Amino acid sequence: MIKWAIIFAIIAIVAGLFGFTGLAAGAAGIAKFLFVAAVIIFLIFLALALFAGKKLSQ
Repeated sequence: MIKWAIIFAIIAIVAGLFGFTGLAAGAAGIAKFLFVAAVIIFLIFLALALFAGKKLSQ
């Protein structure tokens, strides 16, 4: 998911350089959403791993 966020961020930068502001704004919005979603999923899996590790060690 981070890979797609980086791809959309690069698309937004290139589109902005060439003057396609509407496309750049759309791609930047998608990149921002994908990045936030990836961070949230990472935090959920991190919390699950920590809680599962505590149960296994007891």
